[in-house]
Amino acid sequence: MTIIEHLGELRRRLVISLIAVGACAVVAFIAYNPILKFLQDPYCDVVGPNGNCQFLATSVLDPFAIRLQIATYGGLILAAPIVFWQLWRFIAPGLTSRERRYAVPFIVSSVLLFALGGCIAYLTFPRALDFLIHIGGTSLDVRPTPTKYLQLILLMILAFGLSFEFPVFLVFLELVGVVSSRQLRHWRRWAIVGVVTFAAVITPSQDPYSLFAMAVPMWVFYEASIVVGRVLKR
Repeated sequence: MTIIEHLGELRRRLVISLIAVGACAVVAFIAYNPILKFLQDPYCDVVGPNGNCQFLATSVLDPFAIRLQIATYGGLILAAPIVFWQLWRFIAPGLTSRERRYAVPFIVSSVLLFALGGCIAYLTFPRALDFLIHIGGTSLDVRPTPTKYLQLILLMILAFGLSFEFPVFLVFLELVGVVSSRQLRHWRRWAIVGVVTFAAVITPSQDPYSLFAMAVPMWVFYEASIVVGRVLKR
């Protein structure tokens, strides 16, 4: 393919991905109420049964803005499998027939790891939220606005989901010969520093619970990628 043909193919894949995100955003917009309750539950767990976990909208525009916010993030999260598939379809022509055999495992593992990352973010979020609310002491009465709260939890889910694609990325680099399992073993010590630094930077809440909840699995994934890459290259 020429450069123009590559650009045309890239545009086609981007258009399909954007349509998928838009369609999933419509689904999230329609399913707004159960999604909002699902995202609100961690905050209710932190304030306890005697606390008021209802969000306070301070503007008549807030309800619509919150619904659009959930639709946008929901579209990105729900459309992840289609986006991963379009990414694979774009890079597949440059791979050998042996490497293209891993299309289905690539997509399935990407989706499962993304979902696993989102689940860990959701399960860890109450501890992170409790830390953030009480770190300032008892003199502060913390009542998050709905837009800020939803932005935080949705960004956490998205950040964890994308971070958990780390092993897929490493195995792919091993398959195409960019790095080897021997090099990954040699870079172990630097990888630990890099993983912890990455987790500290990318977690929106900046709390220690989220940092370790992301860094520890990523380190496990790094070790697993060495083994998987060595097996697949045989």
